[in-house]
Amino acid sequence: MNAIKTAALVLIIAGVLALAYGGFTYTKQTHEVKIGSLDLSVNQTETVNIPLWAGIGAIGLGSLLLLFGSKGK
Repeated sequence: MNAIKTAALVLIIAGVLALAYGGFTYTKQTHEVKIGSLDLSVNQTETVNIPLWAGIGAIGLGSLLLLFGSKGK
């Protein structure tokens, strides 16, 4: 399997996951106050939304690469 087919499959899988989940969340820990041995921190949950057009575009681009990527050889 060459690099173009691998990239195409990665794009298709990423596009399907983007359409299925619509985004992802992660927790960011910030250190607000540190006084001596006392350490106060805040955990913030951040959400990243993936647009619908990005998922569809990744699937389309991956499909085009898979179909026409290795035709030149």
